Amino acid sequence: MWWGLRRFALGCAGLVAVGLTVGSGPVMSGPVMPGPVTSGPVEDVTDRVSALVAHKLMERAGHVEAQDTRVTVTRRDGTEWAFGTGVIVAAARRDAYPLGWLFLAHRDGERWQVAFDDEAGFPQLAWQAPVMSRGEREAFAFAEQDGDKRTGMRLPYALGQTWRLTGGPHPMSGGALSSVDLAGGDLRVLAARGGTGYTMCKGWIRVVHDRGYATDYYHLWHQVKLDGTPVRQGQFLGDAGTDVTCGGSATGRHLHFSLRQYGRYLPIAGYGFGKWVMYQGDRPYDGYALHGSRRADVGEGLINYGALGFDQGIVDTDGGGTLHRRAGPGTGNEVLGALDDGDTVTIACSAHGTEHDGRYGTSDIWNKLSDGSWISDAYVWTGADQPVSGWC
Repeated sequence: MWWGLRRFALGCAGLVAVGLTVGSGPVMSGPVMPGPVTSGPVEDVTDRVSALVAHKLMERAGHVEAQDTRVTVTRRDGTEWAFGTGVIVAAARRDAYPLGWLFLAHRDGERWQVAFDDEAGFPQLAWQAPVMSRGEREAFAFAEQDGDKRTGMRLPYALGQTWRLTGGPHPMSGGALSSVDLAGGDLRVLAARGGTGYTMCKGWIRVVHDRGYATDYYHLWHQVKLDGTPVRQGQFLGDAGTDVTCGGSATGRHLHFSLRQYGRYLPIAGYGFGKWVMYQGDRPYDGYALHGSRRADVGEGLINYGALGFDQGIVDTDGGGTLHRRAGPGTGNEVLGALDDGDTVTIACSAHGTEHDGRYGTSDIWNKLSDGSWISDAYVWTGADQPVSGWC
């Protein structure tokens, strides 16, 4: 691999509280007295854990204009472990977005520890938790990556279909322009990549993938029920709709599609889906997507070409036209043929050669393709800063 690794810091951080209640109503802040939570019968665990998670959600709400908290305990193991989802329901307006996390709760003696999936202690706690499957534990035991935006994801609808980009990069929560709106086709929403699926609340599904990624799917109708369920790429998740059970708003049936990594929403610009790369505009909901040099603005269609392989790239001649394939890594070598802008290539290895200027800057790296010919890396989008298949 040609990207730097740094292990996701492990360590358990939890919250202990008593005297908490959970239910409908506005999220309110106020002093909470920490203290031990005593053990109790199994039937009390759900209420106790729900209260702890609700309190933690209240602490996180901060300046968010939240309407409610929703805690769902989906699994328990005796009186010591619980797992589920916690959601801060947003206000019912266009620029409001819900917040949601998976959580684990563990009772050690008389004290409970609660960890959300964006906290450093969550992966370690998951490895100990009998309420988590091995596949789930592995999904959260990720290593952080630098300079590598390869996702292995397709667009979240059928291959060959064209849906419209109805909203460029805009938030799901936390300010990051992590999401795009998509509409059209047969309205059937499919998983962008395989992983493990969870129902956050009605209308909202999260799929946790490899490489620390996760994708969110909001406004769904007829969604499937998922609770740590294995999901394959292209699996049906629900229909694009207008559900706003968790808050926000939806005008017309569409999918609000979001990208996460390491438990946090990630700016989606510069990442590829279905061989299109997303770009943000001057303000939220503006922007466009590129397939090679072909540009699709908001309101225009994106055909789903399928996922880009981790050893593949998309020819981008920065304006259209063709790209020469040569017998070696440089313009002094024989021309063997040509590739069209937008073609997909498979890269065997890379080497240094003559320098060229492309859309993404200047590079002297050349890529040897699977057929033995060479092309300049300046005219290829791979999603990685370094060679995707190593040096020749």
